Amino acid sequence: MTRFVEPRPDPRVEWLTISGDPAAWRAVGLTATDDGTIPLFGTSLRITPGDESAGIIAWTMSGIGDPPSTIDGLVTESADPQPPVFAAHALGAIAIDHVVVMTPDLERTSSGIAAAAGCELKRIREVGEMRQGFHRIGRGGLIVELVERPEIEEGPARFWGLVLIVDALDEVCRQMGDDLIGAPRDAVQPGRRIATVRDAARLGLPVALMTPEAR
Repeated sequence: MTRFVEPRPDPRVEWLTISGDPAAWRAVGLTATDDGTIPLFGTSLRITPGDESAGIIAWTMSGIGDPPSTIDGLVTESADPQPPVFAAHALGAIAIDHVVVMTPDLERTSSGIAAAAGCELKRIREVGEMRQGFHRIGRGGLIVELVERPEIEEGPARFWGLVLIVDALDEVCRQMGDDLIGAPRDAVQPGRRIATVRDAARLGLPVALMTPEAR
């Protein structure tokens, strides 16, 4: 008799939890539900009222069984796989391109992510004294950029910021105005452009907007 084994779902980061004011995120053109969820393709954001200077306080994963409470200091929660939820955003936001994690020990943090989510380090990029490592959690899932710099103090890794993909970057920058966002510039990724949201937007963490990958 052939026994059917249900395939295990791919690991996925369902959402990033951010401490802050949902109204500030709505003000820049993102649609947030009553519970503070900003639906995006793949990984969503969840804004919970609190000290906005705390930034990203946790990530919630599915498809990895019973995860550790932290991955090298990154608070990790678990959830069942979530159905797709779509929302129209005035900002034209589509998805999170990547989340940035600061660490004093790239290999240590990378090993923790690989062990918990089953995704090996893709590559390491060195720019002067800075080192960057990249993971992708799940097929086509969230990219995690690890950044190691000499000035980062010893201790656990910490979430730092994120980059959102938007449909029409130049139009978005015109709508937001110079007070809230910097001028678009060439990104490190060939053929893409990026602009940084200013502190005046009160999002509480570094956020940048980027054009989609060329197809």
